[in-house]
Amino acid sequence: MDKVSPDCPYPGCFFCVMKEGNPSKRRASILKFFRELPSQDDDGQVLPISGLWNTAMAHPNDPEFIELGIFECMVALIWKGLKNRRWLSHDQNIYIPYYAAHIIGSYTMNMEEFAESAIHAGVTPPLVELLRGRLTWVEQRVAVRALGHLATYTNTFPAVASHGEILELAIQLAMSSLEIVYSHFYQYADRRLSYHCDLLTRGMGGVEMESRKAEEWASQLQCWSLQLINCFAFKPEFLPTICKPEFLVKLPGMWGGLVNENSPAGIGLLRTICHHKLGRGPVASCPGIIEALCNIARSSDDWQYMAIDCLLWLIQDPSTCHKVIDKAVPALVDLAEITNLGDHKKLGDYIVNVLQECLQSQGTGRNTISNHVKELIEELLNSKHRLKWEKSMPKEDLHIKQAAALVVKLEGNSLFSSGNIAGAASKYSEALSLCPMRSKKERVVLYSNRAQCHLLLQQPLAAISDATRALCLHSPLNRHAKSLWRRAQAYDMLDLAKESLLDAILFINECSQSNDPDLSLRQNKVPDYAERLVKKQMRAAWLFREAAIKHGGVHGEGDAGDIYGQESDGSEWETASESDIGNDGRAEMGDDDDDDSEWKNEDKRKDKYDKVTLKGKI
Repeated sequence: MDKVSPDCPYPGCFFCVMKEGNPSKRRASILKFFRELPSQDDDGQVLPISGLWNTAMAHPNDPEFIELGIFECMVALIWKGLKNRRWLSHDQNIYIPYYAAHIIGSYTMNMEEFAESAIHAGVTPPLVELLRGRLTWVEQRVAVRALGHLATYTNTFPAVASHGEILELAIQLAMSSLEIVYSHFYQYADRRLSYHCDLLTRGMGGVEMESRKAEEWASQLQCWSLQLINCFAFKPEFLPTICKPEFLVKLPGMWGGLVNENSPAGIGLLRTICHHKLGRGPVASCPGIIEALCNIARSSDDWQYMAIDCLLWLIQDPSTCHKVIDKAVPALVDLAEITNLGDHKKLGDYIVNVLQECLQSQGTGRNTISNHVKELIEELLNSKHRLKWEKSMPKEDLHIKQAAALVVKLEGNSLFSSGNIAGAASKYSEALSLCPMRSKKERVVLYSNRAQCHLLLQQPLAAISDATRALCLHSPLNRHAKSLWRRAQAYDMLDLAKESLLDAILFINECSQSNDPDLSLRQNKVPDYAERLVKKQMRAAWLFREAAIKHGGVHGEGDAGDIYGQESDGSEWETASESDIGNDGRAEMGDDDDDDSEWKNEDKRKDKYDKVTLKGKI
């Protein structure tokens, strides 16, 4: 019989069985345990289940329990919880369906053969019932995770897809998950189910930790739903179901938040959709999506390349090009000097080639390119020709061009300091036309300075364009601190909270690593102006914000602090331009010392006069 510890009162105790020294007896006892557990009604069943959960999380690739029937056992326990509410409400059995679905998901996460065993064990039907919401959102979360893993593999996807309602359920869950978690858990702390609180915090936290974990789990519920949908999106026959306007338009806003930054979320699904011709048409026709893709493509988001891929595929498709070209081309032109982005090598050159082909293929009717777009592409192509031409120029001539560009830049700085912002912007444009194309550091400064002018002239779109160009030229990519800050403010002007937030956070990170005394953080203290902007955008980009407004938690912008923590100092937010205004009512332009290293001119020191702190002056 089973080996039982002298101190254990339970015959066949799982933990005692695991201590069996004889391998054959141990396997036989585990097999018996898995077969008998679903039919037992003893108290304390949640203890071995939670132990199995820990084992599955720690050793998801271990085949022992798979071979001995763990999937069949978990299936039976989920069905028992769904069909026998009296048993479910007894003792701590309420936890068991959650743990059972989680165990299935963990063991099918990496190994296709395990997933096949799970399908043969019949895991799909009970998981679908949990996905429907037969219990609560907590069980929905682990069910959609498990189904997402099963749908990943070629051999098991058909079994998942055969349940026609799974895709529709996942789409509905992706759209409603944040509202479900907010209204069913987050909104009223005194109404939270105790077992939800225990699962969220493992009994280690209070209300505040529960709330933080609820936001993380809500994000996972949404992102894992999108992952499941993404598996279907690779199959053209499912695209008509997925590509409904009411769903597509929400995808760019499904970003996982700061609590789930490792998931590509909505943009990942959009990329899969745009990869197929059947998907590109609905995306191109959906209002607002192209603007959102352009914002993500220009951003410092980890998934920037996915938005760029979408725009390029839409431009290259003759059936969608005319619908997106006016919005997509300006963004792609701004990105044309990116060298490498992740696995995308020479991405800027590829963008240039795509836009050149687009220009060459223009025709009449719906494929006609507007004059503005044509000018942007031609200007980009001219800059590439200019780069080739400069390679054959004598070094002395390049030095003359550098010196001329520096003189004009200094004139721009002087105009800026005197309050002639438009005149300064014009001078920076002139300096850019003179500056050698290969002098990237100098061009970074010029674009960034001109972006600041656009900010003060209340031209946020132009500021975003110039700041993006500076960030693309900078090495490393997207890490030029002052351009990040200027673009964060421009996004703020346009109420693009997520984009502003990401840039502001990166700005703070760059400040902490900078050698510039005006940018470096002293005593690890975040600059006040950056902290205020981050707090503002965290409230505006809060995952639960839309749900909170709908359910009465937030009535307007002024109430945001009530749901995401109070403002520590009670101060009002500064506007994007106010945070750059000095005591004399004018903003001053500051260049980066490290970005001026290539200016070989004895007047270089003169350029340091305008080096001032970002707070109040930039």
